[in-house]
Amino acid sequence: MLRKMVLPIIILLLAVPLVVVADSTTAPVDLTAAQIVDRNISARGGLQAWRTVKTLSMSGKLDAGGKQRVQLPFVLEMERNRKTRLELQFNGQTAVQVYDGTNGWKLRPFLNRRDVEPYTPDELKAASMQADIDGPLVDYVAKGTKVQLEGIQSVEGHDAFNLKLTLKTGQVQHIWVDAQTFLDVKVEGTPRRLDGRFHPVATYLRDYRSVNGLMIPYVNETAVDGVKQTEKILVEKVMVNPKLEDSHFSKPR
Repeated sequence: MLRKMVLPIIILLLAVPLVVVADSTTAPVDLTAAQIVDRNISARGGLQAWRTVKTLSMSGKLDAGGKQRVQLPFVLEMERNRKTRLELQFNGQTAVQVYDGTNGWKLRPFLNRRDVEPYTPDELKAASMQADIDGPLVDYVAKGTKVQLEGIQSVEGHDAFNLKLTLKTGQVQHIWVDAQTFLDVKVEGTPRRLDGRFHPVATYLRDYRSVNGLMIPYVNETAVDGVKQTEKILVEKVMVNPKLEDSHFSKPR
């Protein structure tokens, strides 16, 4: 389980994975895609507030699953231009994952791999395609992203706008925005290959709380189609614009 979860955890926390296009039921709506995005950004704290965010730090516990539902402490640090550092505690050891915006490294002592290893080409590609610290909808036009409204769907019993994002790379991403709160409530994730075939993945965002005027989801739960057990990330503390050393985003020693 840990081998599968450590590398995808940054994607889960940022909640902006690349996706395969899903079927959607269209429904008449009064708002355009651009208006929905504007209300989403406003609900999350406002455009100017997010533009002032240069760094972000989150800490909490990762539900590693299993019969005992082991929870592993983690710290995730982010800086603009897609820089990330993740530390995950397991059995008295610390796993580290670092991406400096161009290169990535990982250290996984719990697998008896005590040498720093570079990201694989697939991992580098995935990291380079993640949204920046403010998510994919903030300044989406400047980022070269096109947004379309594909209708309204029910997400956990509530109506939500299904937005289709086409990135400048041609990749497609779907985000569901609650029709009442205008907060992100679901992101369709990169399908996972299990038993020789790909299974759809969805991440649900819950328990939004205000941190320095920004709305942050404190619960991220990911479900894989056909798999009973979900993966849950429980955020306990968020810091906006903490001072982070440059060395945090360089190759681990």
